[in-house]
Order: sequence, then structure tokens, then C-alpha cells
Amino acid sequence: MAVDNRGLTDADVLGYMASLSNWGRWGAQDQAGALNYLTPQMRAEAARLVTEGAVVPISRPLPVEPSPDNPRPALHYLSRTGESADATVAMDFVGVAYHGRNTSHIDALCHIFHEGKMYNGFPASDVRPDGAHHNAIDGVLDQVVGRGVLLDVPAALGRPWLEPGEPISVDQLELAEQRQGVRVGEGDILLVRTGRWPRAAIAQAPWPLLELAGLHASTLPWLHERRVAVLGGDGINDVSPSGFDEVRLPIHTVGIVGMGLHLLDNHDLEALAAACAARGRHSFFFVVAPLFLERGTGSPCTGLAMF
Repeated sequence: MAVDNRGLTDADVLGYMASLSNWGRWGAQDQAGALNYLTPQMRAEAARLVTEGAVVPISRPLPVEPSPDNPRPALHYLSRTGESADATVAMDFVGVAYHGRNTSHIDALCHIFHEGKMYNGFPASDVRPDGAHHNAIDGVLDQVVGRGVLLDVPAALGRPWLEPGEPISVDQLELAEQRQGVRVGEGDILLVRTGRWPRAAIAQAPWPLLELAGLHASTLPWLHERRVAVLGGDGINDVSPSGFDEVRLPIHTVGIVGMGLHLLDNHDLEALAAACAARGRHSFFFVVAPLFLERGTGSPCTGLAMF
């Protein structure tokens, strides 16, 4: 699908690196980025959204089978089993290359570089074989907790899903807000549904790995203006292909490097969308707990929405 870039050029997107930059906003040593918008007071207020005790997970199971769209499956095997008569314990091993387009994960602010820099001007060379020495995921282990907001774009358009490579515009985000009776605001953890997984399930041919619905680069000023703390979705958040040559993944590059926006990729929002629709509300208390991976560039994670 050819992307209508809404009049934006590669130079315009590159310009967002300066015009939407949060470098220095919270000090020269800041490594939390847009999570600074999400205050302890906001977390306490978000916790009041829990009235039923219902919990909806949004993460997918670790992919363990190789396939055309999953070339690097997770490794999972039992090192100790209960098959022998004298067995007293079961133990397993897990290894996963989580970045990519399959595993549910969070991107740290050291995951993407632009012109030799990462978020807040730290040099890319600070990410070395022993890990990231700035902007690593272990610095925000306890911070992705607050009000979650789901914008179900296909539902707002009266459709079950978006097609691979279909871009989401600001107008569509605001249409979803209007129809759902919710407004994305400062400190929110924004989740945007495209309907990726049910669309993939009915595909009659191998899923086009490099084509995913997602946010168009023109939504970046909107995300910056709304002061979103974290962005997540059921794809990689970027529409792919993006239609731009110099910044192929604008949401990742401008969002992570320029704005300090942690991204939640490859989550499953179907059960959450159903739960929100059944209750007639699309905001909830939301928690993500990354693994305590010292100097990690991100982490597999489980997101939990609570009503």
C-alpha cells in the first residue's frame, strides 16, 4: 500500500528531531524521557480507576516456532523434568531475541540512534558489549504505571481491522477519542489498536512481515503536544513501510531519540478492546514490569490493564 505522506518530506521528518525534542527538558542527565510527564500523583489517581478488580493482559505468548514472520523464535526447553521416578524439581531455560515484529516488548531509550546520538544527547558509543551505560531499561523498572488509554482506530472507522501498511492519521486518533468518549492527556500510556492479529489470522497467504498498519509520521507533533508518556500498539507503532527514505521508522527515531518516548511493540489488544467496549470506557489502570535486565536496550514484558 502506497503511503500518502500528507505533504511531509524527509526533511520535515528530520526537522521533528529538533522541533519536537525533549533533550534537556528535565536536565542534562535525564534518562526517563517522556515518563517524566507521568507523576506519582497521576499514578495514584489512575489507581482509582480500578473498581472491579478485573485484569486484562495484553502481551502475546513468546513465539517458539519458526515461521516466515518469526525467523528468530524464542528458545524454551526443560532442563529438568518430572519424567523420572526420582524427580523432585522441574526447571527450564528461556532465551529470546525480543526486538523485532513478533515478541511483546518495551523499547528502552538506548534502542535507537540518530546521527551518533541517543535520547538527551548521550553518545551511541555508550552502548557497548556489556550493555547500555545510559538510557537502559533498568532505569525505569518502576515507572510504566499509570492511566492507560486505548484508541481503537478500526472500531472508530466501523471496521474490524486496518490493512497491512495502512497509516493512522491525527484525524483518526481524534475520531476514536470522540467516539469512545475519552481524551488522551499528559502522562497517559497510549495504546493504539490496528487489529493486526485477527487480520493476520484470516490471511490467505504468508503475512507480509514488512507491512504493518501503524502511526504516520504526521502524528508525532500530536503525541508531543498531548505529552504522552508511553506509546504502545499491536504492531511496531510505526506504519510500515513509512514512505520516508531518510527516517524509515519515524515513530521509533523521532519518538525514542528526540522525544524520549518508550515504545511497547507487538502487543495483543483484542481482549482489552472487548473489555473496554463492554464497559463503555477506554481508560484503565495500566502496569508494565520490564525484566530487571541491567543495561538492557529493552525487555520482553507483560502489560496488565485493570478495571
